[in-house]
Order: sequence, then C-alpha cells, then structure tokens
Amino acid sequence: MKKLLLPALLLLTGLPSYAQSLRTIGNVRAVNIGNGQVTIEVNNANVLVQVYTPNIIRLRIDKKELGKDFSYAVIAQPVQTSTRISQNEKEILVATDSLQLRINKTPFAVTFLTPDGKVINEDEKGLTSSWSGDAVTTYKKMQEGERFIGLGEKVGNFDRRGNAFTNWNSDVFGYSTGQDPLYSTIPFYVGIHHGMNYGIFFDNTWRSDFNFGASNNRFSSFGAAGGEMNYYFIYHTRLADIIQSYTHLTGRMPLPPLWSLGYQQNRYSYYPDSEVIRIAQTLREKKIPADGITLDIHYMDAYKIFTWNKDRFPNPKQTTDALKKLGFKTTVIMDPGIKVEKGYSSYESGLQQNIFIKYPDGQPYTGQVWPGWCHFPDFTSEKGRTWWKKEMKAYFSSGVEGFWNDMNEIATWGQKMPDNVLFAHEGDTIAHPQAHNAYGLQMTKASYEGAREAMNRRPFVLTRAGYAGLQRYTAIWTGDNRAEDDHMLLGVRLLNSLGISGVAFNGMDVGGFTGNASVGLYTRWVQLGAFMPYFRNHTGVNTRSAEPWSFGEEALEIARNYINLRYRLLPYLYSHFYEATQTAMPIMRSLSIDYTHDPKVYDPRFQNQFMFGHGLLVTPFESQRTYAEVYLPQGKWYSLYTDAVSEGGHEYVYPMMMKHLPVYVKAGSIVPAQSLVQNTTEKPGDTLFLHVYKGEQPNSFLYYEDDGETYDYEKGQFYKRQIKYEGGQLVLEKPEGKRASQFSMLSLVLHGFDQPIPKAKTEKMAWLNAISRFDPQAGDSATDSCTVQRIHLKNENSKIVVGL
Repeated sequence: MKKLLLPALLLLTGLPSYAQSLRTIGNVRAVNIGNGQVTIEVNNANVLVQVYTPNIIRLRIDKKELGKDFSYAVIAQPVQTSTRISQNEKEILVATDSLQLRINKTPFAVTFLTPDGKVINEDEKGLTSSWSGDAVTTYKKMQEGERFIGLGEKVGNFDRRGNAFTNWNSDVFGYSTGQDPLYSTIPFYVGIHHGMNYGIFFDNTWRSDFNFGASNNRFSSFGAAGGEMNYYFIYHTRLADIIQSYTHLTGRMPLPPLWSLGYQQNRYSYYPDSEVIRIAQTLREKKIPADGITLDIHYMDAYKIFTWNKDRFPNPKQTTDALKKLGFKTTVIMDPGIKVEKGYSSYESGLQQNIFIKYPDGQPYTGQVWPGWCHFPDFTSEKGRTWWKKEMKAYFSSGVEGFWNDMNEIATWGQKMPDNVLFAHEGDTIAHPQAHNAYGLQMTKASYEGAREAMNRRPFVLTRAGYAGLQRYTAIWTGDNRAEDDHMLLGVRLLNSLGISGVAFNGMDVGGFTGNASVGLYTRWVQLGAFMPYFRNHTGVNTRSAEPWSFGEEALEIARNYINLRYRLLPYLYSHFYEATQTAMPIMRSLSIDYTHDPKVYDPRFQNQFMFGHGLLVTPFESQRTYAEVYLPQGKWYSLYTDAVSEGGHEYVYPMMMKHLPVYVKAGSIVPAQSLVQNTTEKPGDTLFLHVYKGEQPNSFLYYEDDGETYDYEKGQFYKRQIKYEGGQLVLEKPEGKRASQFSMLSLVLHGFDQPIPKAKTEKMAWLNAISRFDPQAGDSATDSCTVQRIHLKNENSKIVVGL
C-alpha cells in the first residue's frame, strides 16, 4: 500500500519547483454535444472535438479558454458529415462511417478506432496530454512494430522510429546528414502498424518537438513550446488517401509553368551579363536541353533586394530578352532583408508605410544579413505583403519569371532573433517565437500572389523555408547540401518525405552546393536529377564549375543523355504534375505509398528507392558502388533500357555501370513520351509516343495537356484523356476540355508483347505492331523505327479501343 501512495505524495509535496509546474489534463467535468462537435470541460483544460470530414477529426486542447480559431496552414472548413455522438458515465463516443473516437472521462484520454473497433491510435495511459509551463505535449501509445514517416524535411532514416525531431526553421549552411532542424516545418506524420495507417497534423507554429520512441520504449509524442494542442487525426485504409485528406486541409499546388520542369542551370553566382549569356549559349551549342538560368545574390547592387548591379547588369531587360531568344527563363534570388540605407527606395518606402517587424517600443528590428544591417518586412500583415508585391515590379519590368525566396527562416548572422520582436499576425499581434516558423510561408504567399497578379501567367516560385501549406504557393529545395554521396542519398529521402507531407514540387542542389563533386558523384547525381520534380544544378562560390561540360566528355555525354530522357518524358511528367494539383500525389514518391506494409521498403538498403510517377522505379546508389542491391516489390518489372523482365517480391544484385542508373518500369504501365526538344518553347514533333508495358493487372493513366504558361486551364482550356489498359485492350476514353492536343498522331510502342496487335477500333482502322524500348543514349529512332502505322488524333474526339 505504501508503494502505491508514494507517487501521489511526491506529486503533492516532494517534487522540485520545476516539476510542480507540470499540469496534467485531468478528468472530464462537463460535456456539451453540438452539431458535429463536442465541447468538453476538463479539470485543467478546455477541449473541442470537431468532425471535419468522415475521415478527419480535430482536437483543440488548451489550459485556458480556447482562443480565436486561426491557421496559416488550414484552408478547409468542416464538411457536413453524418456523425453519431453519445456518452455514458465512463466515455464519450464520436463516430462517422469511417472512424470512431472514444474519449475516456477519468482521466481524459482519447482512442481512435476503425468502424469495426480496431485500435488505430491511442493516448498513452497515465500521460495523455500535459503542460510544463506553457509547453504542451500529447503522448501516444507506441504500437507494436509501429513505423513513423513524414515530417517533411527531416534527416535520418525514412522510418523515424527511435528518433526525435525539432521544428524550428534554421539557416544551416553545409548541414550534416544527421543535423536537425533544417529549413522548413511541416508538423505532419503518418503512423503505420498492423496493416493500418493514420496521419496526425499538429497545427502549431511555435517551436515543436516530435518524439518517436527516442530514449524511451513506451510512447511517441508531439508538442510545442506554446499555443494550443491543436491536431487533426486522419484515417484511411490507403496511405495515398491520407495525403489527399491532409492536403484537403492545407491545400494543393497550382500548376507550375511548363518551363520550370525543364533543366535549370544555377550557380552562386553567374555574373556579369556576358557570362550568363555564355553559359546559355554553351548549353545550346552542346545540345544540352535546358529552360532556366538562375541569378544568385551577385546580380544585385551591394546585395540590396529589388536592385541590379549597374556594372554587372547594366541593362537587365536586354539580358533577359537575350536569354528568352535562346529559350531560357530567368529566375532571381530574393532575400527578405531590406538594407538600412538612406536613399534606398525600398528602405525609405518600407519605413514610410510602416511595414517592418518591430520591437515593443515601436522601433524596427535590425538584423545583419548579406547587405549589412537590415529591417524585415512583416509578411504576417496584408499591408506588408501588399508592399512586397509592389516592390517586385522592378523584376517584372526586367523580364524575370522565376522568384527564389531565400534566407526566409528568418536568417540573420548570429541566428538568434530576439523573442520580443513583434509581428502583426493579421491584426492579432504575436511575438517572434510564434511567428518564426510561419514567416517563410507568408513570404512565398506574397511572392506568388504578386507575381500572378502582375504577370497574368504562371510564375515559378521557389523557397528554402516554409510551413505546412507551402505547396499552395511555391516549390521547395533542400538548401545548402554538400557534394558527398551520403548527402545525395539523404536528399532523396528528404524529397520523398516532403512528397509524403504534401509538397509534390521539390528538388535539391544536384551535384552538391558546398565542396567539389567527383566526376562519378556528379554523373550519378545528374542521372538522379532527371527523375526529380525540380531539376536544378547548383553549386556554391569558391567551388569548381559544375556545368555538365566541366567534368569531361564522358560525364557530359551521360548527363546529356539523361537530360534528353527527361525532356522526352515531359508528357508523362506534366501529366503527373496535373495529378498533384488534384490529389497531391507526389511526382517523386516513396515506395511506402504503394507498398505501405511491405517491410522491405523501409530497409536502409532499399529506403532510397522511389517511384517517378506511377510507372518508373528509380534505384539510387553511391557513385563508387560496383554492384547494386535492388528490391523489386510485388509484380513484374521491366528494365527501362533492355525490357528484361524481373519478378517482384525479391532482392537482386546487379553490377553497376556509370552510364546507367538502374531504372525499372512496372508491368501494366502507360508512359507517354515525345520527341526531343532543346527547351519547352520548342514544339515537339507531331507524334505522341505511348509506351505500354504488358502486365496482368489493369492500369490507367490520366493524360493531360494545356498551354503550359497561362491560367486558361482554369477556364477549361486543356486536353485531358483517360487511358486504360485492361482485359487485353488499350482504351483511350473520349477527351475532355476545350483544347486540342498538340499532337496529331499517336504512335503505340509496345514492351513485352510477342506478336503484332490485331487492330484498333476507331473511325479509321489502324494496324499497330511497335516493339521498342527506351534508351537515354539513342535518338528519336529508338521509339519510332518499329512503328508500322500510327493513329491519327487530329479531330479525333471519339473513344479509341486497341486490341492487344
């Protein structure tokens, strides 16, 4: 009996003062059931349970009265849902057709269950939710064998179990492969156990911590230094649907301009203007397809944003026009720091319009960045964002079409912005600890909206920092990585994790930003880059040149081959970008999405493998590897290069060749491709090559086209066609949209079929017997030479059926 009483006595009398500040949530005292929600009064807290959709239930918990309901991340409202809510002496039940929530009353604790009563997720008994001072944490029972994935830009293994992470956007130049935190905050993760998976989005912009069994074997937890315990619980049987529900809450990406999917040549820094033009001309002379060149901070006058260095770029519009004639779009870097300098127009107007973040005494905060001492616009106010949009006009008039938001964590020398700096927060003033993680998100909002309004066509926006929901405005890249093999592979995991976390448009510095890549590393990295959503070659100052021709003729040839392959695959890639706007399915996707409960996909040997769209499996390896350990999931898989078939569900070991990165195609896949172009303003040939890989399972592909530049697609100006492979037939459904296809011919390219195709049922009968394969080193004849006859698509608006 004494042993049982001791802990309780210690809680009352024996704990140090810091422990006495620990406040547990307590027992339920009062319950009020409303329309699709429950308000609960607990001993030490107030709780709101809100049904958002049949698959999403939200909990708000605070030790004081719940405040204003505001979020920078969540843009969705609750939908009308058939909900059953009841209670008895012991518990409260909230149930939809897809999900149950049981709330224990003594003490308050929650359990999420499937409709048939299986436990999906539950509070850890005895811990549940509690406060230490203003910091709040919720503790969850760690299920047997539970895995954790997501959290966006986080280092380490893809499975987070056994590790802990902090969210605090940080400027981390040349970060290590084990460093945390990095640049962005996405407090959303997926738990996986016993054939089930669920998502938790903790919507809190304060510094937050996630613990997935680090230094304990009892619980996982998430919490923040301040603010509410405000989280959304998402349950679906498929992981892909969890991502879709998460982005129902936080939004999905708009269609980017087509040119931004092409190869981008960057450096810190290209200057003067003659050097920029020389780089562009060399890319064209060496037949390396490319669409973009980026200018880093040296284009500016003394690093002052919205200015041009008159010696290096005396006529910016003339430079961007010259690049445009060569088929290049220009992207410029934009840092938020506004130099404190009398006579500098952006500084003077910012002061006059009172748009800078400030101390409590009204003085603007001053921090040191590239230009020297700077003030910083308050992007958490409409007034600050409007000011930024007007200042951006200097870029629009100069012909700039890409906007790279950097140093927006906020980064300052010393990396320690004072806590007492104030932000407007849409009229509800908050201090730096609450605003910090949201700053980059709001900067990209201002940049995207300003560019869209002024350009009247799609801008390309890139960011280093952000918060959940950043996909609504911007792509993201993984910052100042290193030219090392382990960084290349870490980058793959970062991008796959960002894809799980709702950010489909992502990339990294191919070749590494700091240090000097070896020939082998650079070559392997470019091969991988061809299968990344944002394909950016970038290196830092005081490093060797990293253009494809800088590493010798063999490296140049291999790099060109894989860049060529990417451009041939643009119809496949662009269709997947469209899909991302509709469902948030990432372009570069972890195998965990399609093979969630296959333990092999989390094995450190295979965790870097990913799907490029629905059909292509990419297997990254270090540059010095002499053999490759590959795991192919269930099904049949074709070599992209030879059409050799391998059975899935097995591990394989292959000798490595520098000229080929191992890539496989899933049986049943449909892969549209085009003839080679040197940039996206150049029209491909009149034929769409439709590669079909023989398989036993039915499959479909949603093919999509628009003008790649404007927002006319929002008015129905697109061409969309569902293509199905099933029952021994290839079916092209009747096209949708007001736009005609850019292709007038369809050439079927078959893989794994042993005999000619009988015939196609269209308005005009067609015989097809094309057997070919991809080869990044081959010309267009590789996909065209075996085609005997093609289908005419011009004015073809009917359903097409081809017997296979």
